[in-house]
Amino acid sequence: MAKLTIDDLELKGKTVLVRVDFNVPLDDQFRVTDDFRIRSALPTIQKIIREGGRAVLCSHLGRPKGQRNEKYSLKPVADRLAELLGQNVHFAPDCIGPEVDRLKQQLKDGEVLLLENLRFHPGEEANDPEFARQLASYCDVYVNDAFGTAHRAHASTVGVTRYFDCCAAGYLMQKELEYLGKALENPERPFVTILGGAKISGKIDVILNLLDKTDVLLIGGGMIFTFFKAQGLEIGKSILEEDRLEMARDILDRASRSRTRLELPVDVVVADRVEAGASTTVVDVNAMPSDGIGVDIGPRTIEKYKEFLATARTVVWNGPMGVFEIPDFARGTEAIARYLAEITEKGAITIVGGGDSAAAVKQFGLSDKLSHVSTGGGASLEFLEGKTLPGVAALTDK
Repeated sequence: MAKLTIDDLELKGKTVLVRVDFNVPLDDQFRVTDDFRIRSALPTIQKIIREGGRAVLCSHLGRPKGQRNEKYSLKPVADRLAELLGQNVHFAPDCIGPEVDRLKQQLKDGEVLLLENLRFHPGEEANDPEFARQLASYCDVYVNDAFGTAHRAHASTVGVTRYFDCCAAGYLMQKELEYLGKALENPERPFVTILGGAKISGKIDVILNLLDKTDVLLIGGGMIFTFFKAQGLEIGKSILEEDRLEMARDILDRASRSRTRLELPVDVVVADRVEAGASTTVVDVNAMPSDGIGVDIGPRTIEKYKEFLATARTVVWNGPMGVFEIPDFARGTEAIARYLAEITEKGAITIVGGGDSAAAVKQFGLSDKLSHVSTGGGASLEFLEGKTLPGVAALTDK
């Protein structure tokens, strides 16, 4: 880490503004249904209160579009956080303003204050300097522990850093950057990357950045059909990005000339419709029916991909292998996830890059069986693309 981390800060008696990622799902009764992101931030919050600091936490929730909307209030999150910390969490009715300033000033050492949803104000996403200044007011140091929003140049991730001498990474941010950074810069080899998801367009930059970095690139998900079409194969009614066919050909050509081995499925699961209870069949990729829809990788592909993963020392996975939300089409994604858990136990480093792949791993109850499951889908994707994340760049250099 070339940036300051929370371990470099003197916290005693300091009011610490912490950007956390508490963008968690709520049910109809406004109860938190998945507290993974809240639990992921606990080490940073506990460090501050243990050392006699005062933690002022800020986060967004959902997309209220710059207006107050009680549906997106962080109050249920404050209640859940209090349960997890085993202590009271003060809750501010807003994230800026005189009442919030008063609550910050009243905070005692070892106490926690959670501010209301940042995105109730248009100034957050606009990175408005005045909004950032008010957010930073009455706080001494800044810690960013929200990797999931580090790819956004918002007021709470970039704007506020102008008002602090010390801006540091929290433990979660540090862990995310260390795992992903080591995989890209200095991985234990063989280094295998698994890329899935519906569209090639969302993964082009990742593929191009990983060619020559990764030893093997295993492709799954809906984007395989754009590659197959580019090779002149029948894909039936499967998902296709017509405007990306030339790009798919270019990627295949570049891969053939790179040191990276790019592997596509050899068989697929085909359905008559994309819904539960659909009738399915497994076909070779060169024997696709003209009226079928590809929904998952097939059993031979699973075995083929396992052979590459069996010897891997580092694996990065981003994107599911099929339409995993429907159980009949989740077998490929589940098989890969379970096999990653197996090789993790044998010492491989396995990293899941947030988003749908993280949701899938959680769905199969495997989150704690892998080395690292990222809290940020978009951020981990941009990191894998080789982009600089604004929220990280804005932190103070060591």
